[in-house]
Amino acid sequence: MSAPQEGQSTPSRTPAAARAAAARELGRPSAATTLDDYTDRYAQRVRGMTASEIRALFAVASRPEVVSLAGGAPYISALPLDAVGEMLARLVAEHGPTTLQYGIGQGTMELRERICEVMALSGIDVSSGASPEDVVVTVGGQQALDLIARLFLDPGDVVLAEGPTYVGALGVFQAAQAQVVHVPMDDDGLIPEALEQKIAEVGRSGRRAKFLYTIPTYQNPAGVTLTEERRERVLDICERAGLLVVEDDPYGQLGFEGEAPAPLRARRRDGVFYLSTFSKTFAPGLRVGWILAPHAVRDKLVIATEAQVLCPSAFAQAAVTTYLSDMPWREQLKTYREVYRERRDALLTALADMMPPGVTWTRPAGGLFVWATLADGLDAKAMMPRAISARVAYVPGTGFFADGTGRANLRLNFSFPPPERIREGVRRLARVVEQEMALRQVFGAGSGGTGASGPAVRRVQAGADTPGPDLA
Repeated sequence: MSAPQEGQSTPSRTPAAARAAAARELGRPSAATTLDDYTDRYAQRVRGMTASEIRALFAVASRPEVVSLAGGAPYISALPLDAVGEMLARLVAEHGPTTLQYGIGQGTMELRERICEVMALSGIDVSSGASPEDVVVTVGGQQALDLIARLFLDPGDVVLAEGPTYVGALGVFQAAQAQVVHVPMDDDGLIPEALEQKIAEVGRSGRRAKFLYTIPTYQNPAGVTLTEERRERVLDICERAGLLVVEDDPYGQLGFEGEAPAPLRARRRDGVFYLSTFSKTFAPGLRVGWILAPHAVRDKLVIATEAQVLCPSAFAQAAVTTYLSDMPWREQLKTYREVYRERRDALLTALADMMPPGVTWTRPAGGLFVWATLADGLDAKAMMPRAISARVAYVPGTGFFADGTGRANLRLNFSFPPPERIREGVRRLARVVEQEMALRQVFGAGSGGTGASGPAVRRVQAGADTPGPDLA
């Protein structure tokens, strides 16, 4: 190409185009065309980042005509909002100079003391090493996960996690450039024998897993709960293998059928990190969670949180502290349980009444989610556009696996829609599933539908319990 003549203007170039031209002049291969001019400048850890399938659904699922069974939002309207509003107004009026100021990295002592009272309800008390000194307040449970990853994960490290597992944890581990190895589950939670097998497989590959990430109680997304007997076995296996345990427990106080098993942290203090949040039991918008850590790690967690956010919100901490000190929060927990039990029952009844044969699902004893498995050959991710057209939303199972499996699975949330909307959502979804099954019969297997994964499930139909296939 000839140089521009005098008086001619030089065409402007985007940064990406200029770098591509420079690469050509130097004889180097240029990057593929991209809409992102900064692609070749990102840090290595950014290259594998992908958007959460749940976040991608929000814009569509929030439309009023769509029945959303997709998100995991708690039913905030169950709170006494007038009383909460008055409480927050008093905080500003009476304690504004303190609550609107900077705080300390570990969190206020007042809140850490209240957190210990909350944990004691689940059996994590002084006898199991629960002390305000070892509690670190975080910006929701998500920051708690990120702090653990920052402290323990180097690029290429292995994390063991249930399959399926919480999508937000997968994002954190992905950003840390760790490899997630899934451990199968069934109706009784994580399978101890499978955990031993995965630990051995990782060892034979010349690597070592850094920790087990687990949601043992009312698991997200599967809704299953690790049994008492398995909890002890899992802890024994991890102790013998020198494997740390990161226990995520956002739902443990939202049981519908009696008391949940005691957390892992209530059984062992050494090597077990306990994470939880007030997002499911009070208000997610305040973004207040915590870590109960082994004493030796506490200071490093505080240093990491100060480097990351300087300090958690003093106002949010004061709001939670006042709520736990002055308001009937234990009664509010009962209200949430009653609301969610009714909605869980509405979802399970609607599934049993309307879903075609071959569809199976879990029956959670608490929490916010049901994990469903489509008939053989159907693909929940490929079916999603047709479901949205039918004005119902769910989350495809692929979002809960690091390896992209779970195409036959979907997560259904029952915490937010009222019972009548849940039933209508299931009616719409069942119709879509029936249409997919009919298309498969006409046109054959096609390209999708394999890769069902997750816990074993049971279908309740015509008054009889029929075991579903073991998908672990």
